[in-house]
Amino acid sequence: MPVRLLFALFVLVFGTVGAFAQTATFETAARFAVLMDYESGTVIFQKDADARLEPASMTKLMTLAVVFNELRAGRIKLTDQFFISENAWRTGGAASGGSTMFADLNSQIPVEDLIRSVIIQSGNDAAIALAEGIAGNEATFAGMMNQLARQIGLEGSNFVNSTGLPDPDEYSTARDLANLGRYLIREFPEFYHYFSEPEMEWNGIKQANRNSLIEVGIGVDGLKTGHTEAAGYGAVISTAQGGRRLVAVVHGLGSMRERAEEGRKLLTWGTRAFERFSAYKEGQVVAYADVYGGTSSSVGLVGKGEIALYLPRGSRECLSAKIHYVGPLLPPVKAGEQVAELQVFCNDDLVQSAPLFAAEDVPQGDLVRRATDALKQLALGWL
Repeated sequence: MPVRLLFALFVLVFGTVGAFAQTATFETAARFAVLMDYESGTVIFQKDADARLEPASMTKLMTLAVVFNELRAGRIKLTDQFFISENAWRTGGAASGGSTMFADLNSQIPVEDLIRSVIIQSGNDAAIALAEGIAGNEATFAGMMNQLARQIGLEGSNFVNSTGLPDPDEYSTARDLANLGRYLIREFPEFYHYFSEPEMEWNGIKQANRNSLIEVGIGVDGLKTGHTEAAGYGAVISTAQGGRRLVAVVHGLGSMRERAEEGRKLLTWGTRAFERFSAYKEGQVVAYADVYGGTSSSVGLVGKGEIALYLPRGSRECLSAKIHYVGPLLPPVKAGEQVAELQVFCNDDLVQSAPLFAAEDVPQGDLVRRATDALKQLALGWL
């Protein structure tokens, strides 16, 4: 069933979504990469975006998400003092050889300084102290991390510690990390300023922010870097330069210098190479998805807010688009539930994708409706 769009023809494609093509207009040395429009969640560029990766210290963004939620709920305060246990000191302190705050054993440190250390210094001792101070131990805290990850839709991630120290059961994806960055920026603006602090001193030791792109003049104001020997160098970064905010992930690179260069190139390309095209206003139905056995035989698909596409300059004549979803949908379908994805192509290259959500509830239908849909599927198949 064809569906008219403002700029192209959509073809409704039922079944599982196949592997995405990647746009040929940009290349990166990163093994994994995503460039995402902050407002809409639209993916402008992706490379192995859903492949499992070792997040290294980018895990600490999930740690911070839990900490910020605890602060907002009033269960902890920035002025609370958390204890530096022997576990935090040995596993994450100076003796561990990893990134550290250089916190003293058995000292007590305000939550605010622990947060700043996690962000600026990537302090493993600070991350463990936060986990233990909130949940008693890292295992319980990791359960909180995973519960929140599910709530915010990070379907390809699992966390077992607060630091990102190597563990075979700790993993994420570039897409999840980008969405985690969006979540932190959107939900906790009162804490976002910590990410752009250039340095932090503790115990007489001054350390620069490990996100070196903050000071190169392209508007980067967050978020977090990561590195292990096995995973390579990676970063989740964001800029609001150029009139809109972008969130990027690059990972699997060979050095800090390469990480900074590939991140800079991706953000600069995203800022300069695209023009904004307002496709659908907030609440405007893009298309309809079939529903099997519901009170209605279809449900409208809408964006979350306006769907504004960012397309390569001068490329509108090459555009085509598809809606992908696993269908028919099965009730109950909840309003606001992500059920489909808009994919925009230039020739055969995927240049953008954006999530689509159910516009209204579709409860399960009565026996007559379900029997009718069953007969339709048996007789005709689902077209």
